[in-house]
Amino acid sequence: MYPVQITAPMARQLTDIGFESLTSAQEVIDVLDDKEGTVLLVVNSVCGCAAANARPGARMALDNDKTPDKLTTVFAGVDMEATAKAREFLLPYPPSSPSIALFKDGKLVHFLERHHIEGRSAEIIAENLKLAFDRYC
Repeated sequence: MYPVQITAPMARQLTDIGFESLTSAQEVIDVLDDKEGTVLLVVNSVCGCAAANARPGARMALDNDKTPDKLTTVFAGVDMEATAKAREFLLPYPPSSPSIALFKDGKLVHFLERHHIEGRSAEIIAENLKLAFDRYC
């Protein structure tokens, strides 16, 4: 588990732009089990590809005509209970952090695993997410 004082600035990169930090299993259930609307979930991480690619890509994707109804995040290695519950909603995909998921009406419709994020620019990730937003939001 990572100390919150180290990860807080990383978490704020998302919460400062409107992402809701989910810290308990029940909060994850309440949001991801909702059968109406769209939810973007960022599984945040301390790794370099989260800092350079995932968080900036998620932020840039919001500069789009269509965006998800809800923006949420869990922090792997910090919000252990919430992250574990979120990963249940991401099955059959294996645990991956960072990762970015889009849900529509309670169903996973788009997912970027770590291997889709690592080594790709934030701009490429943003464009990928914008295409998903245009299709599902």
